Amino acid sequence: MNVLAQNLEQSNPALNISIFAVFVIATLLIVFRASRYTKNAADYYAAGRSFSGAQNGIAISGDYLSAASFLGIAGAIALYGYDGFLYSIGFLVAWLVALLLVAELLRNTGKFTLGDVLSFRMRQRPVRAAAAVSTLAVSFFYLLAQMAGAGGLVNLLLGIEGDAAQSVVIAGVGVVMILYVLIGGMKGTTWVQIVKAGLLIAGTFAMTIWVLGRYGFNISELFGDAAARGGQEVLNPGAQYGESGTTRLDFVSLGIALVLGTAGLPHVLMRFYTVPTAREARRSVVWAIWLIGIFYLFTLALGYGAGALVGKDAIANAPGEENSAAPLLALELGGPVLLGFIAAVAFATILAVVAGLTITASASFAHDVYANVIKRGAEDSRQQEVKVARITALVIGALAIIGGILAKGQNVAFLVALAFAVAASANLPTLLYSLFWRRFNTQGALWSMYGGLLICVVLIIFSPAVSGTEDSMITTADFHWFPLENPGIVSIPAAFILGWLGTVLSGERNDAKHAEMEVRSLTGAGAEKATTH
Repeated sequence: MNVLAQNLEQSNPALNISIFAVFVIATLLIVFRASRYTKNAADYYAAGRSFSGAQNGIAISGDYLSAASFLGIAGAIALYGYDGFLYSIGFLVAWLVALLLVAELLRNTGKFTLGDVLSFRMRQRPVRAAAAVSTLAVSFFYLLAQMAGAGGLVNLLLGIEGDAAQSVVIAGVGVVMILYVLIGGMKGTTWVQIVKAGLLIAGTFAMTIWVLGRYGFNISELFGDAAARGGQEVLNPGAQYGESGTTRLDFVSLGIALVLGTAGLPHVLMRFYTVPTAREARRSVVWAIWLIGIFYLFTLALGYGAGALVGKDAIANAPGEENSAAPLLALELGGPVLLGFIAAVAFATILAVVAGLTITASASFAHDVYANVIKRGAEDSRQQEVKVARITALVIGALAIIGGILAKGQNVAFLVALAFAVAASANLPTLLYSLFWRRFNTQGALWSMYGGLLICVVLIIFSPAVSGTEDSMITTADFHWFPLENPGIVSIPAAFILGWLGTVLSGERNDAKHAEMEVRSLTGAGAEKATTH
């Protein structure tokens, strides 16, 4: 631990901030340039559908590879080994669900938001309102994770102590994110994602080669050193989830949430609208799968490398705890300069992801609630839609800053897993039913979305994730009664059941509208002229 303290003293906060400032200034210039082409709602929400499949795939990987992937998973692998790597597996496998069931059909059916698809064959106003509520809820949980990651990085890299000082820096991160969204819209945000994805993958590739080079590119030696320093349990299942039947069940719940959550994430689904055709949407996912898969292989080397070279005890006792594993490994490998670069990449990761989340949430409110629920699709509302979206972005940004301050110190991969559970509970059942079940109707959609969301959020609030343990968000109280930290194993099946039950108990049925949606989703006919109904 003394070595760690000496190394941290060698880190240069001014250098870290300088590298980060260069990235912020460069990306703000990109955003300003992109803003010149943002003239209407299609430009603001969907970047004028001007990106190729390859470009959008890189941007999707940038959106998806959040602070959870870089900071949280590396830390989880460093401390728990095999169990931590299961996050990587779950996040990657989830893309197969998105590719096979959602990407092409969604691009063909919708216009800007998830609400476009879910309300296509339903009563517009109640379903759009429900879609907006679920989008805002998922975005909020995801934003918590990113802002918590920002707090941990600030603590580690700048030596800033005290809650008030860290809170000020988190607020600064939030302000920059809001600028991205207000100025550049989806086009500016997408280019930021592309730049950030390139930096992240390049940085983690360099660290992976560096770690493997320390061990003569012998994976067995790396694993052996990690086990010698962290205990043999890091190579075996169960270090994190094998203590009891409850923790094993929690692992199953986590796995279900990770695998099914991606196909219900609004900020990922919205990216399919930035390409001109369904074929490009499919190409986007293929590109994303390759890039994300390669990155998650890198996390194996980063996590075990941190465990072997930095040590579990040093990571657990460092500022930011688990989230500090990757930065501490960078400091061990390349000193202050590599730490500064990796810190900038991590900050860039957080900024880019929260910008994508914010534009998705604000677009959902402006397009679904304001334009189609409050204004009932009136023509004059279209002119005000982007203005309302920008105002909403300010509100969401403020809430994200407050939530991030409250969530400091939590493992960001764990917090993102909660967001995946909410997405899989509130959005995925309704989306799949809408696309594939002829009988599905408005009541089924509302029961599924509101029921899944309510059950999931209530179980999270009354779980050990929020209170009752020393690792909970609220350590001074204990009001938990649900034993699992991730509620997916209960809330996701419940949402499917509620969608089915609400449908069969309602007499509403519109086979003609389902037939139209089926033709459009499979062929793309009329997709460019998608309008509200």
